[in-house]
Amino acid sequence: MSTSTIRSGAWSLTYRPRALAVGAGCALLALLVAVLTLGSGDYPLSPAEVLRTLTGGGTPAQDFVVNQLRLPRVVTALLVGAALALAGALFQSLVRNPLGSPDVLGFTQGAAVGALLVVVAGGSSLALAGGAVAGGVLTGTAVCALAWRHGLHSGRLVLVGIGTAAILTGVNGYLLTRTQLMDAARAVLWLTGSLDGRGWRDAVPLMVALGVLGPLVLLGCGRALRMLELGDDTAAALGIRVEPLRLSLLAAAVLLASLAAAAAGPVSFVALTAPQLARRLTRAPGPNLFPSMLTGAALLVSADWAAQRLVSGHQLPVGVVTGVLGGGYLLWLLATERRAGRI
Repeated sequence: MSTSTIRSGAWSLTYRPRALAVGAGCALLALLVAVLTLGSGDYPLSPAEVLRTLTGGGTPAQDFVVNQLRLPRVVTALLVGAALALAGALFQSLVRNPLGSPDVLGFTQGAAVGALLVVVAGGSSLALAGGAVAGGVLTGTAVCALAWRHGLHSGRLVLVGIGTAAILTGVNGYLLTRTQLMDAARAVLWLTGSLDGRGWRDAVPLMVALGVLGPLVLLGCGRALRMLELGDDTAAALGIRVEPLRLSLLAAAVLLASLAAAAAGPVSFVALTAPQLARRLTRAPGPNLFPSMLTGAALLVSADWAAQRLVSGHQLPVGVVTGVLGGGYLLWLLATERRAGRI
């Protein structure tokens, strides 16, 4: 993979042109789909009218529809996709396993347990989001504690995570049987993953988390994470404090996945699929954190656009679309690996 370097005195920046082009393409796709989503619905608007409204030139009716009704949902979709993809890229890089993701390691199921406990207790939507964050963080802490033995070995982390996911899935099923019928219907919709009715209160916490954790991870830990992928011994020989780095990045990934679940429910397969798509598109080694974020944002906003239009007169939960796409991608990947003789 070719690289290019920009130098200015003692300062230099190395980048991969193909990765930059892939990131720009994903960002452009996400913006185009966002504009289409903002303009479609019972009150249709052309892309030009949407852009004019976003810049303050629309009519009062257009301003209400675009900025108050539709924009929070689109922004939430972009943020949730980016957060899940970044969390998935971190997990996959840390455990050095393409199946490492919040869905597989149990953190998403932990967030679901926290949310369902709130539903059983009759809590509000805001309390449900708080329960999801608490459940995800507590599950992440428990998994790391159970997997710790003279350090946090990636193999143990995956095995403990898979076992935890299985246990928490059973707990979620039991909690659903303890809820009232209407609450159970609301919980099932949330467990599927949905962006319906999302407002700024759902988007702002995730926006703040990405604004803080994103630059810290991308700029402060990207190089160290690439070294960590070479192995713990090699990374330690290069001056990396392996365990503190792994724990801090796992904490960031768990928090991002939990906040994404709080905003839109446990949307499946985005954290698993987006980093792999980014890696295949960029053809670059390493974690590909920034391309993964843009790929995840484009993937989820496109899935939400499709979910609103696949069935006439009815909106599907976005988790249904991502589940179908992610499951199809996994089947294709398994078939490709089998033909190549790797499985």
